[in-house]
Amino acid sequence: MMSFLRSIIPPSVLQWYHYALSMVAAVLFNSPSKEMTIIGVTGTNGKSTVVELIRSIFESAGLNAASLSSIRSVINGEEAVNMRKMTMPGRFALQRFLRDARSHGISHVVLEATSEGIRQFRHRGIDWDGLVLTNLAPEHIESHGSFEAYKQAKETLFAYLAATERKGRTKKIIVVNVDDGNAKDFLKYDADEKWGYATSKASASRMQSLLHTKALDDLGAEDSALLAPSSFEVTQDGISLVVSGVEITSQLKGNFNVYNILAAVALARAYGIEWRAVQRGIEKMDVIPGRLEYIQKEPFAVVVDYAHTPDALENVYKTLKPPQAQMICVLGAAGGGRDRWKRPEFGKIASTFCNEIILTNEDPYEENPSQILSEIESGISNFSARGGAASGRQLIFKILDRAEAIKKAVGDAKPGDVVILTGKGSEQWIAGNNVMIPWDEREIARKTLLQK
Repeated sequence: MMSFLRSIIPPSVLQWYHYALSMVAAVLFNSPSKEMTIIGVTGTNGKSTVVELIRSIFESAGLNAASLSSIRSVINGEEAVNMRKMTMPGRFALQRFLRDARSHGISHVVLEATSEGIRQFRHRGIDWDGLVLTNLAPEHIESHGSFEAYKQAKETLFAYLAATERKGRTKKIIVVNVDDGNAKDFLKYDADEKWGYATSKASASRMQSLLHTKALDDLGAEDSALLAPSSFEVTQDGISLVVSGVEITSQLKGNFNVYNILAAVALARAYGIEWRAVQRGIEKMDVIPGRLEYIQKEPFAVVVDYAHTPDALENVYKTLKPPQAQMICVLGAAGGGRDRWKRPEFGKIASTFCNEIILTNEDPYEENPSQILSEIESGISNFSARGGAASGRQLIFKILDRAEAIKKAVGDAKPGDVVILTGKGSEQWIAGNNVMIPWDEREIARKTLLQK
């Protein structure tokens, strides 16, 4: 629908249309954000995980907290699965959620913010207090026209922060991943405090140069404007890190989740949350639905992950790759003209890490699913010569029926192997040609395992 509107309506008119809808929605629901602390989390990867972690920390600190992400909405511990294939919902749905949160006595809300939502002014009519940037990598290039336009959409949210209403002594705070090469473009915007996070204190000098105008000690933050662990360890059992002499442990896995944890911790500390509450909040969030979620660990692992970008896919594969056994990868790519450039990249990454690749349907929209799989396959090079061929397996399969693809992967798995299903995560639908097909990857995997 949106692509059709863009084709017939001048961009300036369409912008005013989106802006007007946001303002009408805010007025209709009596601007609920004015009475709560609103935190926004944006970036390419890790947004939903950071949203969940921040809310968990707030709850552990005794705050009435709510969150809204691509995974679910949560208000005072009561959750509802996100049934829309939309991370940042429409203005009326968003303002309705904020009104419901306010009516339940919520004091702190954490929202996932997307570039497409920002471009459609869904962030307007909300008084933001804190913003977090996780990272930035090429994404939604076809939709935005270029990486720079995509980045600029994200920056629009940060520019808007200072223009939103102040709520007493509540600080306006920006938290940025300083290890990301785009950090400087987000730290330049006005805020009461600017915090960076990184995996090493060596990034302190980098942050100093990015901030230009203020020394680190002059930013007013209790610990430091830079949050970095003095040490951290990532194992098959989880993550442990030491920050400001405090040990934080998590059952989440992967180096990328070190960054997600640091983002949540930095935001919490910026708002004065005590370390013990930070520890409890991180420890309590032992699994993020559809994000590196284990369906089974023995005799072979079956894992579901959203991984919809090349960076995310590579990080997941690196985390799960068994040293001796095989890794069986089930993957596809979205249709609808969405980031077609990613398809051969997915194939290239899969051919680097996977011993068996099963290409399957994901969200074809109006595109030919077989063509999508062929474009992924075009990135797979020299795969037949890789380790695993000696096992006698045919190493590449194309199975359009996603349930059958999962059945094939589970059927091929041997003790010690890892089966990784990427692309759907906790989503509840497969988007076909004008059809929304109910789908829960995790439940399909569980049923398949029972039948093995």
